[in-house]
Amino acid sequence: MLRLFCADVTALSAASLTGLNRNTVNRYYGMLRVRIAEICEADSPFDGEVEADESYFGARRVRGVRGRGARGKTIVFGLLKRGGRVYTRIVPDVTRRTLMQVIEGKVSKDSTMYTDGFASYDGLVDWGYRHHYRVRHRENEFVERGNPGNHINGIESFWGYAKNRLVKYQGIPKED
Repeated sequence: MLRLFCADVTALSAASLTGLNRNTVNRYYGMLRVRIAEICEADSPFDGEVEADESYFGARRVRGVRGRGARGKTIVFGLLKRGGRVYTRIVPDVTRRTLMQVIEGKVSKDSTMYTDGFASYDGLVDWGYRHHYRVRHRENEFVERGNPGNHINGIESFWGYAKNRLVKYQGIPKED
């Protein structure tokens, strides 16, 4: 069952391969996910080079609504330790206060932070994160010229991977 979980086999397929009931496989898959989440929570704080970004999950297009906070979307905030792990959390909004609470709880103060130009990241230096670099997406900047390490391509790549991955499961309910 663990091999099937790691191979990304759906619960329905795993049930037919193992001869177990689908509900049993779902229960075991759920227990594995909970344990993985516990291990990830214990792996704190992130240090070194950390990228921060937010993404919106939900319907591909809501007619007539565009931009941040588009109606019906779930906001997910993420931190990526370069060369390491990713931490994500569903957040109610993308205000400075909300994002800083997550960052303070997961990232050590001596880390180097990389973000985009979103205003909620303006206070990182004031909150004790002395090393803060930005890329300005509005100016079509995705990697700073002269400083190839200044980017958030890692976390943005993760968002693309996660969204493609969730298509297989037709999303996940907010309660999960």
